[in-house]
Amino acid sequence: MIKRPFYLNCLRETFTRAPIAALLGPRQCGKTTLARMLMEFHKATYFDLESVPDQRRLENPELVLGDLEGLVVLDEIQLNPKLFSVLRVLVDRPENKADFLILGNASPDIIKNVSETLAGRVEFLVLSGFDLTEIGMDKWEDLWLRGGFPRSFLAASVSDSQAWREGFIQTFLERDIPQLGINIPAAAMRRFWTMLAHYHGQTWNASEISRSMGLSDKTVRSYLDILTGTYMIRQLQPWHTNLGKRQVKSPKVYFRDSGLLHSLLEITDSHNLLGHPKAGASWEGFVIEQVLQIVLPNQAYFWATHNGAEIDLLFTKDSKNYGIEVKFNEAPKITKSMHTSLSELRLEHLWVIYPGKEAYPAHKQITVMPISQITQLPYARH
Repeated sequence: MIKRPFYLNCLRETFTRAPIAALLGPRQCGKTTLARMLMEFHKATYFDLESVPDQRRLENPELVLGDLEGLVVLDEIQLNPKLFSVLRVLVDRPENKADFLILGNASPDIIKNVSETLAGRVEFLVLSGFDLTEIGMDKWEDLWLRGGFPRSFLAASVSDSQAWREGFIQTFLERDIPQLGINIPAAAMRRFWTMLAHYHGQTWNASEISRSMGLSDKTVRSYLDILTGTYMIRQLQPWHTNLGKRQVKSPKVYFRDSGLLHSLLEITDSHNLLGHPKAGASWEGFVIEQVLQIVLPNQAYFWATHNGAEIDLLFTKDSKNYGIEVKFNEAPKITKSMHTSLSELRLEHLWVIYPGKEAYPAHKQITVMPISQITQLPYARH
């Protein structure tokens, strides 16, 4: 088992500030395992809302939960959103002696009313699959190919990993989406998801995709929002400034897990990946996701103008702008676009991340950095 001390510490700190912690993230990313790790250090009670016996235990939730002390874990909370109002009542009682950890597979935007009902009483923590700080920087190639879902990454072979991911996709479409009250045929959503794999790393174009699927712009937009709200897709928003240039204003679309992307593109091993037309886009999305998980900026963007200047990732810390450019080659070149980004966005520094082995300065404000050294980025966790 791979330990996840950073997230354990985050949960512990959350309970010093709020009576309810919401641990959110995609199914099978390790939320239940993390909760059980935390339960080892507390008097704890666990409820699985997919379990029929636990569902029966919670038929009168205010009575059952109100008598508990210590840590109370409610897994798969999205299956019973009525519990949110019960939790609000319980934690507001002066005699309450419990902290509540709720686990869910969808964002607050998808789990209706959670933010409003529990406002001021809950803190959210999003858990993704494994990242490089957890599995080791030297294993980035395996993580890129297989993705970060624990059972995919830890599978005994590449074929076992591929089989697990295919099962995950099928279960997600046929069970998880309907459980959220979303009535979309699994075949239609899979077709959209597969089409989105071919647009990975590109600017969102609803009209183009809707024409290809024979659907309205509004419908494909709703499909995208569902996959975003269930942590399958990241919409990276554009950075807007008052520059005197026409800037791209639509989001870029990325798969949050490279393994699922490769499954939908029918990429089965490293040889297929390196020769695939989407290899560069896959690498870009993988690096961006790793940077976001390790640096944890409050906000992140991309920037692009219609005359070609662009930067893959822009984040702000302590009122300073930092840039990330991702290159899938062994000898990245410093481009005019990078210099434009430095001056136009007033970047403190720009890092060019590539799959090589050596870091070196390319300019006083530009450093070429291998992915194995991204914990050296400012504010990175180790």
